[in-house]
Amino acid sequence: MIRNTADGPCGGPIVEVEAYLSGDAASHGFPGETARNRIMFGRPGQGYVYLIYGYHFCVNAVCRPAGIAEAVLIRAVEPKWGEPILSKNRCSREPRGLTNGPAKLCQAMNIDRALNGIDLCDADSALFIGKNPDAAAFRRKEGPMITTSRIGITREASLQLRFYLDGSRFVSQRKRRPVNVVLT
Repeated sequence: MIRNTADGPCGGPIVEVEAYLSGDAASHGFPGETARNRIMFGRPGQGYVYLIYGYHFCVNAVCRPAGIAEAVLIRAVEPKWGEPILSKNRCSREPRGLTNGPAKLCQAMNIDRALNGIDLCDADSALFIGKNPDAAAFRRKEGPMITTSRIGITREASLQLRFYLDGSRFVSQRKRRPVNVVLT
């Protein structure tokens, strides 16, 4: 995930996500379309950015055809590019603390509601998810992929819809007993 800024690009590989599905009571789309969640009901490949706790932003990638509110919350990225930019936006004693959580990565990458609805598939966009030609090697190095229940929610908390690379030190939080390990 890359944020194009006036000072240059910043970001890195996504190492942790959570899925929010249609019919999922924890999903912002569950109650139906509203002004706040309208982007979730839009075309796939858009960024859905929202405010939590009245202070922090989170970013999701809309994944399903228009009319079906499903998205993937980007929970953590490995800060590979533009670390000085990330550090300027978010003070942290170590690189791990820059982007190891959804609100932290939004602060470090300067992602806010102005980017709601952004085209995440366009490399010229202010924020995009690019294709990594070395993705398989990265997953082998940082894997295995772990599947667990989501964290930080109360509704539908037991659904196994959180995925992270176990070898990455940039994962926000590890589960003691993972449900599924996928060797990559």
